[in-house]
Amino acid sequence: PEQGNTIVCHPPRSSQTLQVLIEAREKYLAMPEAAQFIFTPITSLHMTLFEGVIETGRKKNHWPDDIPLDAPIDDMTELMAARLEGFTMFDPFKVAIVEARPSGLLLEGATEGDRKVMRAWRDAFANLLGYRQPNHENYKFHMTFAYPIERLEDEALPRWQAMLDEVTDHIRTRAPVLELNPPAFCVFEDMNHFHEVLIFDFEP
Repeated sequence: PEQGNTIVCHPPRSSQTLQVLIEAREKYLAMPEAAQFIFTPITSLHMTLFEGVIETGRKKNHWPDDIPLDAPIDDMTELMAARLEGFTMFDPFKVAIVEARPSGLLLEGATEGDRKVMRAWRDAFANLLGYRQPNHENYKFHMTFAYPIERLEDEALPRWQAMLDEVTDHIRTRAPVLELNPPAFCVFEDMNHFHEVLIFDFEP
């Protein structure tokens, strides 16, 4: 359990991208060491665009500067949603895989222009919500498949690297640009479901 909120992009249901992600996830699950990871449900797959607040993250630079650190998460979600209401950015962006890692996929804007737009979204959210995390400028966009709970033995690493390289190549071939829905402000009780509260539609 880890109550909080966040701004993420989900892959569209019934999309080519979601099918490719499911195929990639299955390659992880087929590994002999898969039991050393906890996998999140397919429905929870997302790319975080801007980190919200979480119950265990009550500290400076991870919380709006003008709100007490002991404010309940539900109150924080209501307040943050009010600040985000009506917010739009004119530029959509496209995302591509950088590489597959044991926990999931490292992602980035498909072009230099996309990368600048994604950073502009993050800057806008930081200014609007009133906090900027220490990794704000160099945040690594990603999509989590699983959380490691036990270290891989050294002898397992070569086969894992081979699988990860295969996944990277497979996604680049089948989905060179990953389809993602517009960003959405979401609430969660754990890492299994991210409920969309507010969707930031891309301007035409």
